[in-house]
Amino acid sequence: MDYSQLSLSLATLCRHTGEFIRREAQTFDRSKVENKGLHDLVSYVDQETERRLVLGLRELLPEAGFITEEGTTGPATETAAEFTWIIDPLDGTTNFVHGLPCYSISVALLHEKELVAGVVYEVNQDECFRAARGAGAFCNEQPLRVSEVSELGQSLVATGFPYHNFDQLDKYLAVLGAFMRQTHGVRRVGSAAVDLAWVAAGRFESFFEFNLNSYDVAAGILLIREAGGQVTQWLEEGDPLFGRQVLASNGHLHEAIRNVIREFWT
Repeated sequence: MDYSQLSLSLATLCRHTGEFIRREAQTFDRSKVENKGLHDLVSYVDQETERRLVLGLRELLPEAGFITEEGTTGPATETAAEFTWIIDPLDGTTNFVHGLPCYSISVALLHEKELVAGVVYEVNQDECFRAARGAGAFCNEQPLRVSEVSELGQSLVATGFPYHNFDQLDKYLAVLGAFMRQTHGVRRVGSAAVDLAWVAAGRFESFFEFNLNSYDVAAGILLIREAGGQVTQWLEEGDPLFGRQVLASNGHLHEAIRNVIREFWT
C-alpha cells in the first residue's frame, strides 16, 4: 500500500471536514455542550465531525477498523482489524467551546501495531501536518524537521494539565517548577495533537503529558518520528500509543527532559 498517497488523501479529508468546524465556530452556542465527565466536554460539533470522518475513511479503506473518541463506530477500544483508524475529531474541545483559537482534527492509521499514516489539521491557522511511514513529515506540503536545540536551557517545553484525575498533581507542579527554572519556559496549548505537531515542526523542543488516550497522540507520534524526533514513555519502556503517558522531543534533549521528570515523578 502507498501510505504516502493515502496520507495525502487523508489530509484532503481532514481539511474538508475542518471547514465544518470552522463554520460552526462562528455561531457556536455554549448551551449545547455536554459533559462526559469532570471537565470533559463534548459538543455536537465533535460528534458530527467524527461521523463525517468515519464516512470518509470508510471510503478510503473499507476494511479498516476504528478507535474513536466519541464512539461513532462503537466502544473506543483496540480492534482486531489489520488496519485501524484512530480518530480524535476535535482535539481541544474546551478551547473550541471558549472560542480560543487552537484546536485540531487528528487521524492516524495503524497497521497491526505500527503507525503508517497520520494527519493533524489545526483548523484556525489552516495548517495541515501529515506524515507517512518512511516518507517524511510535512506541513502544508513543506518538509518538517525537529529543532536542533541541544541545550536544555535553550529549549521550550509544552505540556498538558490534568483536568479530571488530580492524583498526580503535586508531581506535575514540581516538574513544571523545574522546567520553568531550567528552560525558556513551559506552554500549555490545550490540544495534545497540536503540541506534538509543533514538536515535529521545531516550535517546541519537547512535549509531555500523563493520562492521554491513543486518539490524542497517534498522528502526532508519527509526525515526530518522521521529522527526526523521538517519542517514548517516561516512567518505563513501552509503547506510548497506548501507554497513557507520552514524552516527545527533538531527540537531542530526550534523556535530559526525561531525567527532569523522573527526578520528581517515579
